[in-house]
Amino acid sequence: MLPFRSLQRKIIPCLRHNRQYSICGRTLSYFGSSSSFSKNLFRDTNSISPRTCLVLLQHRNLSEVTSAPNIAATQVHSPFTGIWHTLSQSTPVAYIQDTLTTIHDYSGLTWWASIVVSTILFRTLITLPLAIYQHKIMARLELLALEMPAIVAELKKEAAVAMKKFNWTEKQTRLVYNRSLKKQWNALVVRDNCHPAKTFIVLWGQIPLWICQSVALRNLVHMMPDPTTLQAQIIYTEMTIGGFGWIPNLTEVDSSYILPVTLGVINLAIIEMQTVLRNRPTTRLQKYATNVFRVLTVAMVPVACSVPSALCLYWVASSIYSLAQNLLLTAPVVRRTVGIPLTNSEITNPYERIWLRMKAVTTKSEQKAVEKSTNVTQNDTKSR
Repeated sequence: MLPFRSLQRKIIPCLRHNRQYSICGRTLSYFGSSSSFSKNLFRDTNSISPRTCLVLLQHRNLSEVTSAPNIAATQVHSPFTGIWHTLSQSTPVAYIQDTLTTIHDYSGLTWWASIVVSTILFRTLITLPLAIYQHKIMARLELLALEMPAIVAELKKEAAVAMKKFNWTEKQTRLVYNRSLKKQWNALVVRDNCHPAKTFIVLWGQIPLWICQSVALRNLVHMMPDPTTLQAQIIYTEMTIGGFGWIPNLTEVDSSYILPVTLGVINLAIIEMQTVLRNRPTTRLQKYATNVFRVLTVAMVPVACSVPSALCLYWVASSIYSLAQNLLLTAPVVRRTVGIPLTNSEITNPYERIWLRMKAVTTKSEQKAVEKSTNVTQNDTKSR
């Protein structure tokens, strides 16, 4: 099989002089950078030796060869301005973009499988450890709260004694009491290394990863940041035939809307699962936050309908991983295995609770459907 680098060295000078070539009767647009696409290129030319293949690089005037450069030229003038332009050319995005290309080239997988594998790899190496650490911090904070009642009772006694001894006013006593209480709480937090700000550590890791990988995939689909390079044009061509099933072309939107709807359903399932597994009374702020996340989840569906399938596929794969991760970290056996402390709010049978909740919702919907059909029947009978 003809090495890609040797062909690249021979093809690039021709591209600089605006010549158009075909390789063994196929246009340059179908030549890929990975071993899988190289096999596809030479699948029908097994009888031709590599040297003969080089001889067959003939000067031809084929319009389809210039399809990738023409696409690149049109996309150079895309409205990449401001923060989006800066983000698309940032160093983290470049690293993720190179990693995606490396995974695709060395694994020999198609692009849709490479996107899924890279998503699982990044989430396992970055967000899963952060999620485990977040659960540990939340468990430690809950255990610290159990120590506070005894400390509060002791501080109240000391404050009452000090108020009589030093003739403090009630305002002065309350000020000293609150200061001492805060100091005791901070000491406990330092002792167990569980600052409340660390409960948001998953967001600090997951949101930047989600943004950077989304921008990196968009760069690959639109041949950014340099559409004139041969590598960008080859990756674009690979993505046009690197899909599966109903989305063979990953550079186009999912016209069937299967992926966008799946994305919305999975994200709603994550929100509802967290609501069901909440063992404490729901506060008003939590209710507002849950409703806001539901609205954002529904709003993401039309956004997913307007982006390339490669990007939507990544979002669906990431959401499926999040759902599996949340289900996994609710199991008591898994929590003890990764070192998450046992707390009073931990659910013993989380999967049974989720199943019962789903069953209750299904039963309620069936009852409503029966009542509705009964009312319709009664109305028809009265009208007759």
